[in-house]
Amino acid sequence: VQLQASGGGLVQAGGSLRLSCVASGAASGRTFNNYVMGWFRQAPGKEREFVGAISWIGSGARYADSVKGRFTISRDNAKNTVYLQMNDLKPDDAGVYYCAASRNPVLGNIAYDYWGQGTQVTVSS
Repeated sequence: VQLQASGGGLVQAGGSLRLSCVASGAASGRTFNNYVMGWFRQAPGKEREFVGAISWIGSGARYADSVKGRFTISRDNAKNTVYLQMNDLKPDDAGVYYCAASRNPVLGNIAYDYWGQGTQVTVSS
């Protein structure tokens, strides 16, 4: 599975961005809706951290406490795309955002099998 993230950029604090991640090349016997999709981010000098994830058909999602109420994950399985809507952005939200796909159907603390290349988000104060 190849993942291509886009939509990053420079935004002022309090602003919004929407990231997209398009998937292609699903494994044999699988389609896009057979993967839990997650978003992660990594700020300079920090470890990569979980942002949120969405279930196979989008019926459920979970978020890091730091983004709850501000970020929303959604997916369009017909377009093989997952989105991350980020509102009320804060300087601490800055970093490289990565999308990832997991074959594990459980929406929990799971391992991810495939990773995109990342898109940069910069938040000015």
